[in-house]
Amino acid sequence: MLKCGEITPRKARPMQITMPHDRTDALVDELAGVWRASVEATHDFLGAQDIERIAQYVPEAIRTVPSLVTACDDDGRALGFAGAGDGKLEMLFIEPAHRGKGVGAMLLDFAIRELGVTHVDVNEQNTQARGFYEHKGFEVIGRSETDEQGEPFPILHMRLKARL
Repeated sequence: MLKCGEITPRKARPMQITMPHDRTDALVDELAGVWRASVEATHDFLGAQDIERIAQYVPEAIRTVPSLVTACDDDGRALGFAGAGDGKLEMLFIEPAHRGKGVGAMLLDFAIRELGVTHVDVNEQNTQARGFYEHKGFEVIGRSETDEQGEPFPILHMRLKARL
């Protein structure tokens, strides 16, 4: 079980937020499973072949992202995770059954507060994610025609608005 401080989000049972030091194969596999479930539930613009292709590099991305944060239930099961580096949120994925229950908001708030996140890229077709980030204070500052792998999935570049 992952050890971390207990935090109680709205509409959900208690959860723990942790920054795992050891990215074991078991943890990486579990988080890759969260990634797949989340993408299959939210990225309807991706086909099955796209998901399979992307899934090939997800474990390595989880292993190498500079900062990894997980949200787990009190039984140690992953509810979601976030990864960040150099002020940019690189990944944020939530188990579908836990979407809308504050898990993503808590992970993002932690990443902003503790990891200095001020930027995020989001697939243009993922309107739910864009709305979430805009609700959390991000604004679109640019657009790319392709994703980081050069695939034809337009990306919106977002920045956290200055807070007064």
